[in-house]
Amino acid sequence: MQHQATQHQDQLQVACAQINARLGNVEANLAHHLDVIHDARRRGVELLVFPELSLTGYGLGPRVLEVAMPSEDPRLVQLAKAAAGMQVIVGFVEEASPGEIYNALAILQDGRIAAVHRKLNLPTYGGLEEGKWFSHGARLTEVAVRPGWSTTSMICADLWNPALVHAALLARPTVLCAPINSASGIVSEDFSNEENWALNVRFYAMTYGTPVLMANRYGPEGDSHFWGGSRILGPRGESLAEAEDRETLICAELSRTAIARARFELPTLRDADSPLIRELMNGYR
Repeated sequence: MQHQATQHQDQLQVACAQINARLGNVEANLAHHLDVIHDARRRGVELLVFPELSLTGYGLGPRVLEVAMPSEDPRLVQLAKAAAGMQVIVGFVEEASPGEIYNALAILQDGRIAAVHRKLNLPTYGGLEEGKWFSHGARLTEVAVRPGWSTTSMICADLWNPALVHAALLARPTVLCAPINSASGIVSEDFSNEENWALNVRFYAMTYGTPVLMANRYGPEGDSHFWGGSRILGPRGESLAEAEDRETLICAELSRTAIARARFELPTLRDADSPLIRELMNGYR
């Protein structure tokens, strides 16, 4: 009996939703998400990424308990049904058990919650205090989008631990999704989030031959200003779309053929030599 080979889809229509969030107002943010998802579906988007904590806002402090929801929450199910054939990645506060709270992503597809990714690297420097409010995630997440396409997601500070990104990309996902909440001056007066995030994601895209979808917020929250700068990068680190300084939806077309060529010419993943890395890391905490 002959088996017909799966035909990989060469192009993927992707988008980043650069929006602001109303702090602690899940219902208002939910309505905004539904509007953006409707717009993305109208444009033929197949993969849509919202910013980190897009359903809740960032500076919650102890209010994380008020907005936390289980992954089966009806509001997430509502978004999943609205997403229909798209893969949509939204940020929320997850309650895994009473008092066990995560900064998380709901990965929605085919009318259901396909997976949840919990933030691994919780920053506690500068103006960042996530380690006080959230539990640490402990797993990497890869989810299929279309034949030949899959995503792995890293949340904001996850991308500032290169070992975490390397581990995530060893699975050979075709797209790296990077939902972030980056405010101007939040690390220090001398550390430019605006310049350094552009350098960070371009490095990963080029080094691993992996397109990156970086979705940041734009607008105020208390004394903070989220500067936007959302972007879609191709597998050589090239810019395919960049957001203006406003709330907006940016779109681009990715090519699986282009990813294959980039990885063939710079075979970082092929030559990763994980056994050697494990040996060299032995003894380090």
